[in-house]
Amino acid sequence: MAETARRRRDPEARRLAIVTAAAELITEIGVDALTHRLVAARAEVPLGATTQYFATLDDLRAAALQLLVEHVDAQMAVVRDTLATQGVSPATLAGLLHANLGDSRALQADRAVVTAAVHDPRLRALARHWSDELVTSLVPTYGEERSRAAAVFIDGTLWHAQIHEHPLPLTTLQHALAAILETPVSAASASPTLPD
Repeated sequence: MAETARRRRDPEARRLAIVTAAAELITEIGVDALTHRLVAARAEVPLGATTQYFATLDDLRAAALQLLVEHVDAQMAVVRDTLATQGVSPATLAGLLHANLGDSRALQADRAVVTAAVHDPRLRALARHWSDELVTSLVPTYGEERSRAAAVFIDGTLWHAQIHEHPLPLTTLQHALAAILETPVSAASASPTLPD
C-alpha cells in the first residue's frame, strides 16, 4: 500500500511501474496480447493511468520494448567488461553462459521474446540484439564465422535449458565453445573431394 501511495505522488515512478509491467507481460504473453487493462492490473494502477502516460497502446509497447533493449544492453555491458578483464576465451564465455543459465527469469524472458519474434517482425531486431552484440565482441579474436557459430550454440543452450531439468554442465560448455572457436578447420573438411 505504501508503494502504491508513493507511486501516486511520484509520476516518474508510476510511469516506470507501467512500463516495467508492460515489458514483463510482453515476455509472458507476447506483444499482440498486451492491453491497457492487463498492464494496469500488473502495475497496480488505475486503468486510466496507463492512458495518462501513454496515449496509445503502440506508445506503451514501444516504451516496454525499449526497456527490454536496455536490459539486454546492461547484460551485454557485463559480458564486455568480463571479456575485457578475463580475456576472450571459451572458458570465460562458458563461465558467463553457465551463470546466465541459472537465471530462470532471464531465460523465460529470452524464450518469450524469441518465440514472439518468430510471429512478429517488430520483435526480431530485439530478439537478435543479444546475439549480434556477442558476435561483435568475439569477431576481433575469432573472426565472423566462428563468432557467429558460437552465438548460435549459445542461443541453443538457452533453449536447451528451457526444456531440460538441468542446464548443461560448465565443462560441456567449455569443451563445445573451444571446439567451435579454437579447433582449426582442416583443408580436407573445408573443401571435400567429390567422387568421380
